[in-house]
Amino acid sequence: MSDHRRTTYRTPDLVLVEHEVDAPLDHDRPDGPRIMVFAREVADPAGLDKPFLVYLQGGPGSEAPRPTRRPTAPAWLDRALQDYRVLMLDQRGTGRSTPVGALPGMTPRQQADHLALFRADAIVADAELLRLHLGVDRWSVLGQSFGGFTALRYLSAAPEGLREVLFTGGVPPVGRPIDDVYAATYQAMLARNHAYDERYPRDRQRIADLMRRMDAGEVTLPNGDPVGAARFRQVGAALGMSDGAERLHYLLELDEDSPAFRHDLAALLPFGARNPIYALLQEACYADGGRTRWAAERLLPQAFREDRTLLTAEHLTHASLAEDRDLAPLAEATDLLAERSWPRLYDEDALRACRVPCAAAIYANDPYVDRELSLETAALVPTMRTWVDPDHEHNGLRADVGVLDRLLSMVRR
Repeated sequence: MSDHRRTTYRTPDLVLVEHEVDAPLDHDRPDGPRIMVFAREVADPAGLDKPFLVYLQGGPGSEAPRPTRRPTAPAWLDRALQDYRVLMLDQRGTGRSTPVGALPGMTPRQQADHLALFRADAIVADAELLRLHLGVDRWSVLGQSFGGFTALRYLSAAPEGLREVLFTGGVPPVGRPIDDVYAATYQAMLARNHAYDERYPRDRQRIADLMRRMDAGEVTLPNGDPVGAARFRQVGAALGMSDGAERLHYLLELDEDSPAFRHDLAALLPFGARNPIYALLQEACYADGGRTRWAAERLLPQAFREDRTLLTAEHLTHASLAEDRDLAPLAEATDLLAERSWPRLYDEDALRACRVPCAAAIYANDPYVDRELSLETAALVPTMRTWVDPDHEHNGLRADVGVLDRLLSMVRR
């Protein structure tokens, strides 16, 4: 069995156990290259014997939150610690797990083959490796957004390791072509644009004025990179969060030549070098088989083509990738990933036979994970209880402790 290292720390009100496990880069080649996978166990001092709840972060390509107590802790963590020890997993390639960077010295084909090993199937295999190291019979899982995609893969591939599974804004489509996914997300984003216009009716003209300056190369980030219209449109990713419309409006009220504007713009852009997996595997994380073929670019609706001030979200295009000096060197690898024939992530027969209790918060107006596609998947799982939530946005778990409370109540009924 691979090496497992652990270190324990104590804060005034938490016990933190850091776990490092050596894992195969490719789980189909256990004797090949290896990486390190990191997870942080978080517990109350009096809760060291409580069962585990594994937190799977959104993304793809995002590390787990860094735990603190209130007022800076996420709302759900204090609630979770009442019943569990929480295991914060840094998904492979993120945080303290062996990072994915610019992949220097590799050909584009080698880069693409390397990146292909960082999807949900590999994350689940890493989690199972860690579970065996810790000697845990079964544990619970909480999947936020992409973490829910990973949790569904877990139910498909290794349900014997699961006690219960909670989904928040992350029940993925199963067996659907990726074109169905992007057609749905664009319709949701069109509605989000219209809702934003109703709240801030003057901002659309402000965006148009900014884009004219972008065409002239006059809008830059703190590192000096010019931002073009294709890349700027992706700030619409904020509109699916509870505070996103306000964050965008407060950006647009700033002088675009000011340091504050450049800093806030960089913070709102969803893709970047800090998290390359997020951009480069964005479409692949939806691919339950088949090829993605730059779905976001292919399926851009006519309304968005005619009016470039309409904002997109997690929609990567050739043009927006080329504008990012850190991601642009991986453009050829991204082309190869787009033409890759991806294996299935989910086993429909296994999901229909599922006996693991599950509960899902499905956000009614979620622009990232479509409600109807989520409900279609939930209907496959006989143990899945669903709550179509009209009140919260995609970040409902972080914003309101009541989301976790309700899911726990549902899964235990």
